[in-house]
Amino acid sequence: MAMDFPGRDQLIAAFDAAVAASDTASTMRALRSGLCDAIHSGNVRLPDCVFEGCREHYARRELYRSPRHGYCVIAMTWNPGQGTPIHDHSGMWCVEAVWRGALEVVQYELREHDDQRYHFVPAGAIQAGTGSAGSLIPPHEHHTIRNASDTDIAVSVHVYQNEMTHCNVFESEHGEWYLRHPRELHLDAVSPATP
Repeated sequence: MAMDFPGRDQLIAAFDAAVAASDTASTMRALRSGLCDAIHSGNVRLPDCVFEGCREHYARRELYRSPRHGYCVIAMTWNPGQGTPIHDHSGMWCVEAVWRGALEVVQYELREHDDQRYHFVPAGAIQAGTGSAGSLIPPHEHHTIRNASDTDIAVSVHVYQNEMTHCNVFESEHGEWYLRHPRELHLDAVSPATP
């Protein structure tokens, strides 16, 4: 269910125009620009619930799903130290922007694999601060995200090509080899219980 918030219609209009572009690279540029503009302008105010973390895991809350274009907008809330294992995006493109705080993003290059075992090497790390945005286009979609702060919550907004209900996570076996495990993804309550 879509949430209502100040500036939502303006944001969705920018996203609709972006996904109507003729090629993926143009769509990614336009989505990154639209997200950065929304963050810097202050005209979009996300719902209060997205600034409330969940004790057990980073929170995923759906802001909008386009009935016409199929893309999905998710706000993620990261308590201090929360993060992901190496994961993919099920073959979908995605644009991610830091709305509040800072996140550490590490991209991984897949060197080889056999059945469930995958050989990854780190391909670069960035400290993404408020107002920054990046994109992932398969097959270059493997990465981790982590809130490196010991004290502050971070919030990011993700625009996925379609609704993302599952992905693969990769857990370390030894060295640069990882085992692949499918993971179902769930949305968190709009108003989580206070820890």
